[in-house]
Amino acid sequence: MAEQMLTDPAQGCAQIVIIGAGHSGVALAACLRTRGWNGGILLLEAEKEMPYERPPLSKELLKAGASDESTLLRKGRFYEDKRIDRIAGATVAAIDRQARTVLLSDGSRHSYHRLVIATGSRARALTVPGAGLPGIQALRTRDDALELKRLLVPAARVVIIGAGYIGLEVAAAAAAKGCDVTVLEFQDRVMSRVTSASVSRFFEQLHGRNGVRFVFGAAVTAVEGSQRAERIVTADGSVHPADVVLAGIGVVPNQELAEAAGLECRDGIHVDGDGLTSDPVIYAVGDVTRFMSTIDGASQRLECIQNALAQADRAAAHITGQDAGEPEIPWFWTVQQGIRLQTAGVRHPEDEVIVRGAPAEGKFSVVYLRNGCLAAVDTIGSLTDFRPAKKLIAHKARIDPLLAADPGTRLTDAVFAAA
Repeated sequence: MAEQMLTDPAQGCAQIVIIGAGHSGVALAACLRTRGWNGGILLLEAEKEMPYERPPLSKELLKAGASDESTLLRKGRFYEDKRIDRIAGATVAAIDRQARTVLLSDGSRHSYHRLVIATGSRARALTVPGAGLPGIQALRTRDDALELKRLLVPAARVVIIGAGYIGLEVAAAAAAKGCDVTVLEFQDRVMSRVTSASVSRFFEQLHGRNGVRFVFGAAVTAVEGSQRAERIVTADGSVHPADVVLAGIGVVPNQELAEAAGLECRDGIHVDGDGLTSDPVIYAVGDVTRFMSTIDGASQRLECIQNALAQADRAAAHITGQDAGEPEIPWFWTVQQGIRLQTAGVRHPEDEVIVRGAPAEGKFSVVYLRNGCLAAVDTIGSLTDFRPAKKLIAHKARIDPLLAADPGTRLTDAVFAAA
């Protein structure tokens, strides 16, 4: 009887409500059960289908002949077995912090003992004249990906605005399908926000060999067309005809619900190392959060699966009164034109850059030193340096730049001996 009372959402007793069923929301629900939480768990999701993985949307799903089915985060039976209640297609209209309830758009209310906001992020929208024309694609959901897949046909003129991970992954998929691909990038190189010039140059050349054209310093000023987007105009007066337009200019956190509830937000919901917001019974996890780096104390917002999963586990540990252990070093990956770029740590523009190996051979690493310590690493086409680098970053290891520049020297052997 006691267990039934704990798991009955109508009772409002010891129930954890999770808003959002992406990677972090589903992981949190799973971690709570793994860590022994026996109370109620209610998972609210805006989409009607079963929670699914996001990375394949810009990679595997776009490939010719690939299945249109999503890769599920968990099978349906999992939620039943773990007594995780789900409400699909649910939009949360408001959070009542005083009453500790969430109000759904259908008028129903659900009480919480603890609330977790895992609302993720959305694609940043173009704000130039004509940006409201039909035909400007974003890529955040399965429906977005399926529509883009339908449009990527041989000889289609594809214009991609933004040379970040998503833009370049779609460029690779479009080129492989025989599309005419142009990437417009405001900065002077690809992936400028996340990597160094040497890595950018490698991937620019890789895409170029596969038929992708780049226009750098391209500031989009207008979208033109009669019934739909047909042309992209840039500040220098250039016009780029398009059958398909993808806007890949970054994402913005879905923090509006938290803001309306009075939680501290600024380009993300502010959380501490355990995922706690400015309200002691409300947590936030995943792409929607902003927090202090454990490496250098910088304020950051990370958009990656690893961070979503790590934050989910730490929040679950705090809710259940357990030790989450040391935080994991953040890591990211992208696959473009068949080459994998995997990154550990977070690079800063002022970091010292050391290239290990020959980019011309397609397998090399780049290490980033900050005040003499290893702060981040990029590995391209090889993961040899990845694991040791993660450990060295966690230990703030001081690195000898000359030894690190020799690819024949193991990174662990490039560490300065303690004085």
